[in-house]
Amino acid sequence: MLRRVNGTALIIAALVATLGAIAFPVWSYADRSSTGPANLAAGSVATQWGPLSAADRDLLVKVRLAGLWEIPAGQQAVERAPTEAIKEAGDHLIVGHTDLDKRVRSVAAQLGVELPNQPTDEQQGWLDELSAASGETYQRKFANLLRVSHGKVFGVIAQVRDSTRNSLIRQLATDSNQTVLDHITMLEATGLVDFDGIANGAASTATASPTGPPKPSGAAPPEPAPAGPSGDVSTTSRPSPGPPGEINTGRPEPQM
Repeated sequence: MLRRVNGTALIIAALVATLGAIAFPVWSYADRSSTGPANLAAGSVATQWGPLSAADRDLLVKVRLAGLWEIPAGQQAVERAPTEAIKEAGDHLIVGHTDLDKRVRSVAAQLGVELPNQPTDEQQGWLDELSAASGETYQRKFANLLRVSHGKVFGVIAQVRDSTRNSLIRQLATDSNQTVLDHITMLEATGLVDFDGIANGAASTATASPTGPPKPSGAAPPEPAPAGPSGDVSTTSRPSPGPPGEINTGRPEPQM
């Protein structure tokens, strides 16, 4: 009898362990799947313009910080004026970030977000690096430090523009990306941007293998059919971009 009881207890214990092993992954998966929305909710506050997330607030700080170091960098480029292209790029930095700073301060005031008044230590280091350089070294540092900085924030702004639920942040992100694109264009026009360095830097931080079509074989690929509507469709709008090689960098008036 005792052996039968012990055997039954072992069977019950095994069943409990099996059920636990099955249930744990299900519970664990459900818990992980709710982490993102839970974090979003926990980091957001309600405003009359829509929820304000932690990423939204981070964008406000990033836009403000960009102006705090890029306006002095632009002013330095204008005052040194080693080439017309560097001077013009510096001019765009001053005008663009002075404009964005007015916008970000207005939005932050309405949303109750505190903004910094000094650039970060890293940004101040870049300014010091530019101040210490001269000649060709200065020009290359100016073009590349600022191009890399703008390239990184370009993607961040786009992500916030895509996901924000706050109308003030959405408008600021739209304005910011147009300004950043303008500055990227002007910095690249100097002819000094190290595109290999930018590509290698991005590849070094990538966490996944690149995907896409296979490498070109050298033979001419078949020409793809043009994409367009079928039949006779009347349209009234015009493409946003201009002719190939031209970029529309005009900033719209803020809608607030």
